[in-house]
Amino acid sequence: MLKLASTAGCLTCHSIESGKPGPDGQKPIGPAWSDVAAQYRGKPAASQFLTRVVLEGSNPYSSHWRGKVSGIAMPPNAVAITEGETRLLVSWILAL
Repeated sequence: MLKLASTAGCLTCHSIESGKPGPDGQKPIGPAWSDVAAQYRGKPAASQFLTRVVLEGSNPYSSHWRGKVSGIAMPPNAVAITEGETRLLVSWILAL
C-alpha cells in the first residue's frame, strides 16, 4: 500500500503515524492515517465516505480536522488514483 500511496502522491500530505510534523516543522498538511482510522473505524459507511473524499476532495468549510492540520481541504485525486485503488487504500487505512 505504501508504494501505491507514494505513487498517487498521498504521502506528500499524510503520514501513517500521528505526531509527525509537516513541512518545516509545522502542523502536518493532512491528518495522519492512524488518526483517520481512529476517527472512522467502525462507523457505518466510513469506507464509502472516505473513498469519495479521496476521489472528489473535501469541503473546506466543514473540516473536522481544522486546527489539527495546516491544510484547509483535501483536493480531488481522481486523476492520480483509481476508484478500485482508493477502496484498497481506504480499507488498509481503516485497519491501522
